[in-house]
Amino acid sequence: MIAILALQGAFAEHQQMLCRLGEESVLIRNLADWNSFISISDCPKGLILPGGESTTMMRLMKDLELLQPIREAIVGGLPVFGTCAGLILLDHDHLNTMDIIAKRNAYGRQLGSFEISHDIKGLGAIPMTFIRAPYIAEAGPNVEVLSTYDGRIIAARQGQQLVTAFHPELTTDTRVHELFIKEYMISAK
Repeated sequence: MIAILALQGAFAEHQQMLCRLGEESVLIRNLADWNSFISISDCPKGLILPGGESTTMMRLMKDLELLQPIREAIVGGLPVFGTCAGLILLDHDHLNTMDIIAKRNAYGRQLGSFEISHDIKGLGAIPMTFIRAPYIAEAGPNVEVLSTYDGRIIAARQGQQLVTAFHPELTTDTRVHELFIKEYMISAK
């Protein structure tokens, strides 16, 4: 079962993508939702941190007392997939679970949004939608870079954590979500 942080941002699109793949998901809007998700036994679990506005999501996670439980679960090995703002949430200045430093709004404001088809390691060329996208400015030695664009890191992984600066949930291509399910969730069993 995959939990999707549903405080703000593109959570519905992730849920639709998971539904297309036949994966069960639950939206996390408060601590009760989180506790219910964590208490489910005998199934692999994962978490998606969607795109949106990272400052708002951090504030809401603190206000709703979700910040520490989510951080502890990720540090404890819960597979997590962060897209756009979700990438930012995992960096040194936020949840601090991934050895990365993100550069926010790196490609400009909303008008600077764009789409490309570009390679990601192991998947080939996939459609990528960038909306006020970040990039990874620094990556530690245990971070595997999966894709760069214009000299900037736009996809990476470390342990059970996968991040993309782009929004794979806004395309019809399911391969990034499939990668998360097959390589992260299944291996966490």
